[in-house]
Amino acid sequence: MSLQEKINNKTACIGVVGLGYVGLPIAVEFARKGFKTIGIDLSQKKVESLNQGENYILDIKEHEFQEAYNNGFRAESNYDRIGECDIIYICVPTPFSANKEPDISYITSAATSIQPHLRKGQLVILKSTTFPNTTEGYVMPILDKSGLKVGEDYFLAFSPERIDPGNKKWNTSNTPIVVGGVTDACTEAACLANLQIISQVHRVSSPKVAEMEKLLENIFRSVNIALVNELALLCDRMGGINMWEVVEAAATKPFGFMPFFPGPGIGGHCILIDPYYLAWQAREYDFQTKFITLAAETNENMPFYVRDMIWREIAKMPVTFENAKILVLGVAFKQDVDDIRHSPALRIIQLLKKEGAKNIQYCDPYVPEVHDEGIDMVASELTPELISLADLVIITTAHSDFDYEMIAANAKRIVDTRNATKHVKNYRDKISLLGDGKQ
Repeated sequence: MSLQEKINNKTACIGVVGLGYVGLPIAVEFARKGFKTIGIDLSQKKVESLNQGENYILDIKEHEFQEAYNNGFRAESNYDRIGECDIIYICVPTPFSANKEPDISYITSAATSIQPHLRKGQLVILKSTTFPNTTEGYVMPILDKSGLKVGEDYFLAFSPERIDPGNKKWNTSNTPIVVGGVTDACTEAACLANLQIISQVHRVSSPKVAEMEKLLENIFRSVNIALVNELALLCDRMGGINMWEVVEAAATKPFGFMPFFPGPGIGGHCILIDPYYLAWQAREYDFQTKFITLAAETNENMPFYVRDMIWREIAKMPVTFENAKILVLGVAFKQDVDDIRHSPALRIIQLLKKEGAKNIQYCDPYVPEVHDEGIDMVASELTPELISLADLVIITTAHSDFDYEMIAANAKRIVDTRNATKHVKNYRDKISLLGDGKQ
């Protein structure tokens, strides 16, 4: 039976390598559609949780996960069953080194583990965000060691993830995705597979185009966020100009403008990393992505600016920086999610600790504890009493669950890096807002 026939009659077995924010939603969707689905993750903790029917991804609705579990979705911590799979998604991390160079070892390791089990008719789809030529230049040579010919014996494509954690409108199933196969047959196979769980696909001519397209998406955000961050710093320097008001005014233009807002920095897995992936590859061609790299550096400098705001506020108080009680509200990298990867809040905490701050607590309804980036902390319960005891409250993530009126009423001083207190009409004299032209 051909792969197309297996997909159409739902007898194709799905394998998903990497069961994090990208891989698990894909696995759940296929299982819910009635496909036999096997997840693979080297984390024994994740595997045990999933096999006990426990979901650890906030964006996946509990009833959807349970439907997938009841349909037989199970996880493994090795590749022993990968040969059963007709379609294999690779959804592993792509971090960078301390020198900001790409680390695609998770991708090549996954491909190396798949290769001994590769058989005729299988389709491999790489989803991990990476630099152009990863699919054809790194994954394909590993899989070709099987002796099978791509496009004839097996199929290979790149189809980047499009996940926006916390987005209530756009999810795995209704967000269009891009597909680029090594050959036309690879593209068609990958499109057919994706259309089982996704409403719309856009074909491109090659994996390289799809790889570059994904970088463009994320670098577009990085550059525009850097622009408003830099203007926010300028507004603070000039005085009398509120950057938040400026952006809202510009957003009334119905064409040619898309609003982005300043903040304490950028986080998540992709936007911080992707400019450096492209910059690294560009150097191979004696090309410097100066504009893109400068934008990334601008965003990375924002936690330092927030640290300086905190310094200035504490300097006005009858307490030393070392002994000041600092309460950080929100450590997730964005609103209403539990993802702390590259969170600017954690970077700010690191900087404060490095400068000698000893009394730092945090509140985050989505992140009960943090053991990352050299930080070991447990969340405190957000209460009026806790707020009133703090010398300074720092809003680093604008979670919807936070009661900003209550926070403002009980706080001594607030540093707001997200304009979360926008609708708080009273207590404005307590609030120091990043980019409001009053710093």
